[in-house]
Amino acid sequence: MKIGKHFYYRPSDRKVAIVLLAFVAVCIVLITLLGRLPSDEHVQQEPGDSLRHAKMASKKRGYQSTGKASSEAYYYAGEAPQAERFPFDPNTADSTAFLRLGLRPWQVRNIYKYRARGGIYRKPSDFAKLYGLTVKQYRELEPYIRISADYQPAASLVKEERTVRDTSHYPSKLAEGEHVALNTADTTALKRVPGIGSYFARAIVRYGERLGGYVSVSQLDEIEGFPADAKRFFKLDTPHPHRLNVNTLTLSQLRNHPYIGYFRARAITEYRRLHGHINRLEDLSLDRDFTPEAIRRLKPYVEF
Repeated sequence: MKIGKHFYYRPSDRKVAIVLLAFVAVCIVLITLLGRLPSDEHVQQEPGDSLRHAKMASKKRGYQSTGKASSEAYYYAGEAPQAERFPFDPNTADSTAFLRLGLRPWQVRNIYKYRARGGIYRKPSDFAKLYGLTVKQYRELEPYIRISADYQPAASLVKEERTVRDTSHYPSKLAEGEHVALNTADTTALKRVPGIGSYFARAIVRYGERLGGYVSVSQLDEIEGFPADAKRFFKLDTPHPHRLNVNTLTLSQLRNHPYIGYFRARAITEYRRLHGHINRLEDLSLDRDFTPEAIRRLKPYVEF
């Protein structure tokens, strides 16, 4: 058997085989050429991309070469520098100082905008209003905030002058060991007592009039909200309280006294109606409103 006849192709088959071989060869050539093309890192950039990269590179070189705003360079690079702590005035500190303190660039811009509009930080708590500032940041920065007196309102100078000029309208307070007479002092004298202003001075006078006079400094505790520390500046001059005759006064007259009131006044008039003359307060002790404490408090203010 001849081997040649097994490899015999008709003319049309040979043409197809040649075309296939040619196609395979072209594919091999293309694959080889594509494998030698530059990688993505070396692909030519668009003009706009080149310009942006050039600007970023220039900015980084500027930070590295001049050292200006080096802290801000860290922020733009995505790395926040470690916050420093030092005294600063938010009205005069520059951006470098704020960045060193740990503030973000956009927070620094907000500070500059606020100051450009005429905003002034008059007290440390004003700085807490900075947008984006956390409670933790403020508490760490607060001990280092120093507000210059130059940024206080000019009206404070006028207020100080007025205070010096008008001291005659505000009597000086009593020194330790000095006293005022409780029953005879007027509101002006009472306002000299530390802790006593116009309100309590009027309250002391009014309550003394209702009682008929004070018989003890401790009675000041019966005035609602009275400052207990102020009692040491009072002394009791010779007490001569006004006395009420429980045998002759009407219910309406008796009830006005702070220690009697309506129910005790009614008990007094009822006792008089049923038993006649009252000789002593203990005669009323069977009434539940006349407790031993109530009788003790009322004794200096009644007569028979």
